[in-house]
Amino acid sequence: MTKMQQTILFDMDDTLLYCNKFFDMVIDQFADQMEAWFHGYRLSIEEIKKKQSEIDLERVLVSGFAPDHFPQSFVDTYEYYTDLTGRSKNDAEVKRLIELGASVYGHSIEPYPYMEETLRMLQEDGHTLHLYTGGDPTVQMRKVKEAELERFFGNRIYVTRHKNAEYLDGLIRANGFDRNNTWMIGNSLRTDIIPALKAGIHAIFMPAELEWAYNQVEVDVEPAGAYFTLSSLRYIPETIRDYTTAKITAGS
Repeated sequence: MTKMQQTILFDMDDTLLYCNKFFDMVIDQFADQMEAWFHGYRLSIEEIKKKQSEIDLERVLVSGFAPDHFPQSFVDTYEYYTDLTGRSKNDAEVKRLIELGASVYGHSIEPYPYMEETLRMLQEDGHTLHLYTGGDPTVQMRKVKEAELERFFGNRIYVTRHKNAEYLDGLIRANGFDRNNTWMIGNSLRTDIIPALKAGIHAIFMPAELEWAYNQVEVDVEPAGAYFTLSSLRYIPETIRDYTTAKITAGS
């Protein structure tokens, strides 16, 4: 590997493929349904969404990303309000909420703008691309195959339910990545950027158009290398090229 060649880890959801907007659409449907069912109890759409978000976040913090968490957060929110208001629970309504929550995993993939061009250009520049994503392996690999991402990542695809600093550091060690020439690119400050900075690798933050509360945290780690924030995937190849060229020119 020459100094110009880099190891680049990409997040998938809301970095390469849209994700949060589909969850938001389903949450809107859930809140509308709840407001209709509890219409006589004066529940607002916003307070229903806030309670669902709190419950969902608690589950993820405790046990990571699992596909049943999201539908179950609908059921838990429903049960919270039936207990609070005294409204009768209904098995058919619970079933409806589970189906609604699970529907988010069946949507067709939608790539972010410039995904194809960016990945192809990075390959042509001689970099080795890895995909590092959080979630259920079955759900995530369906997206990988539908988006045909193996073209760029081959078998260098890692899926974990607990995407954190410990897992990323283990991944770096297990694969023998040179930290001075390794990058993490993603939209999550919590699971992409902070773990990358803690691991001493370069990081590129790609803020999502719609961000989940789980990812809204403060960065309190001093970068050991590069740390950029970019607004589009298309700026990545040039950013990495300029940074590595400058390092070589400086003799580092």
